[in-house]
Amino acid sequence: MGLVSSEAEGLEIPFTEEEVFATLSDLVKDKAPRLDGFTMAFWLFCWDVMKVEIMSFFREFHEMGRFVKSLNATFLVLVPKKGGAEDLKDFKPISLVGSLYNLLAKVLANSIKKVMGKVISKPQNAFVEGRQILDAALIANEVVDSRLKSNQGGVLCKLDIEKAYDHVNWKVRGKEGEGILISRVLFADDTLVFCEESHDQLTYLSWLLMWFEACSGLRVYLEKSELIPMGRVHDIEDLVLELGCKVGGLPSCYLGLPLGAPFKSEVVWDGVEERFRKRLAMWKRQYISKGGRLTLIRSTLSSMSIYFMSLFYLRGKVRSRLEKIQRDFLWGGRALVQKPHLVRWNLVCLERKKGGLGVRNLALMNKALLSKWNWCFASESEALWKQVISKKYGIEEGGWCTRAVSGGMVSSFGKQLERSGCV
Repeated sequence: MGLVSSEAEGLEIPFTEEEVFATLSDLVKDKAPRLDGFTMAFWLFCWDVMKVEIMSFFREFHEMGRFVKSLNATFLVLVPKKGGAEDLKDFKPISLVGSLYNLLAKVLANSIKKVMGKVISKPQNAFVEGRQILDAALIANEVVDSRLKSNQGGVLCKLDIEKAYDHVNWKVRGKEGEGILISRVLFADDTLVFCEESHDQLTYLSWLLMWFEACSGLRVYLEKSELIPMGRVHDIEDLVLELGCKVGGLPSCYLGLPLGAPFKSEVVWDGVEERFRKRLAMWKRQYISKGGRLTLIRSTLSSMSIYFMSLFYLRGKVRSRLEKIQRDFLWGGRALVQKPHLVRWNLVCLERKKGGLGVRNLALMNKALLSKWNWCFASESEALWKQVISKKYGIEEGGWCTRAVSGGMVSSFGKQLERSGCV
């Protein structure tokens, strides 16, 4: 992978007024005033008056390659991730930067975004246009599924890598692009390495991790990392000693989704149901009107399951449980006793113009999200997940094989698409 000369030169051309204005129009207008006291709405409203000064700033940055140091002065707030936060890692940093600095950063990001897919390897699915984080989750589950069905032992190394931007050694590539090239997939928080049941492979992996730490400045927390056996692995305790990590098991969690669990399993939804109940436990302590409860259901509860529904088929029993939680909260509020439901739930899920309350129908939403995979399979020619699925199961007219067998395997993911009516 690499850039052709025209693409590289395109990154160095001067900023245009149309480019800057288009970026400014796309930014959120009504956020809190920036460090300089202005919102993005102000700059957009006063564009005709301020555009000369703004473009002068962009020309100066293009010619000099730097700006006044005070321009990126930032207010930093540490927001606790959980109650009783004590350590610095228990806080999430929120920064408030100046308007012009934010605009400049967005313009530069839009320029780089056009070529990111050519300079970042295919296994890196996040933050690259045309790729999505769900691709990695699907690929990981398919690889685990292949290993389990092959009746051959193997191990999965789930690495915990320190998330610290300032710890990255940006000189790792050396001068003029020479030196060591490290796959950007390793810069993720959840990193998976698939290995054979071999002491030698794990020894080599431990050496690679040491070199990775020395080159990148990042730290691999082996104490928090896991070695997960796939299939029959006889000496897992001895293999763990090679890396110094702990023993894990399947199903596990990867990118917030179940890994190694059957696609048709109802257990994968236990985490979603638990999140529903935890959120309701907090709301039930408050006096909320029926209109307020409806708003919370539409804005929060209906959205909490979307990530899971994008990859897993929502079975009828699970859907009924999730819908019951929403129904009881809508009609009962904070009451601990069962209250009558005044309207059937299928009517509540209708659009408002059709007499409903506009609550999402989970079954239809699940079908729409899973159908997206068929559309992506037809429209994405170079996607890594498509190559994995095609190689594993084969291709038939209209999509990948769901019933036909390739190498003794049947697509579990494809079967759940059939079950949901997506194919």
